[in-house]
Amino acid sequence: MERVGVIVPAAGRSERMAGVDKLFLPLGSRPLLAWCLDTLEKSPVVARIVVSVSPDRISDAESMGRERKWMKTAFVRGGARRQDSVASALDALGAVDWVLVHDGDRPFLTEALIAQGLRAARETGVAVACMPVTDTVKVVDAEGLVVTTLERDTLRAVQTPQVFRADIIRRAYSHIEETVTDDARLAERLGYAVRLYPGSHDNVKVTTPDDLLVAQAIAGRWEARP
Repeated sequence: MERVGVIVPAAGRSERMAGVDKLFLPLGSRPLLAWCLDTLEKSPVVARIVVSVSPDRISDAESMGRERKWMKTAFVRGGARRQDSVASALDALGAVDWVLVHDGDRPFLTEALIAQGLRAARETGVAVACMPVTDTVKVVDAEGLVVTTLERDTLRAVQTPQVFRADIIRRAYSHIEETVTDDARLAERLGYAVRLYPGSHDNVKVTTPDDLLVAQAIAGRWEARP
């Protein structure tokens, strides 16, 4: 049976949250970080989870794991950049066949997103959750003048999970030459085809206080379900 490992980068400095570590803030009845990790812990397809957290929050994260009785999850020290945190977790993940990368500040992960990502990744080796872009997007120059307007139908906003065959992500992370914020971009640069699959409107990323308000509304709706 194929082994699926998960990397959760969660070592960000929350600079746009006025310095408050958003991942440990309460969201509904549990900490924000616990939402996606509870889902991953319960997933029958996930064998191992490695979370990269800030060095000064390792003990807090481990305490959370003990309180919530997480059995698959280990914590490692994250780095200054997202890619450093992913690389650190990748080193600790061990032997797996597939690697799923999911942002720790996207609380509303579902089993359906995990399953769809794995199905899509089997086509090309790499798959990324995404949503259609609804706003008009313009390319501008250094002076703020419009260079061109992009066709919305060809644009997608990328989410996580991003799913990789293990050998692909390990190769991608051995060829990093610059700072990147999207893991799949590393695979693209090595010539791998990336399959997109439908994400979710609920799969929001909590970056700002306004995002947290949206997440609180979603959490309330989710916890009110029968």
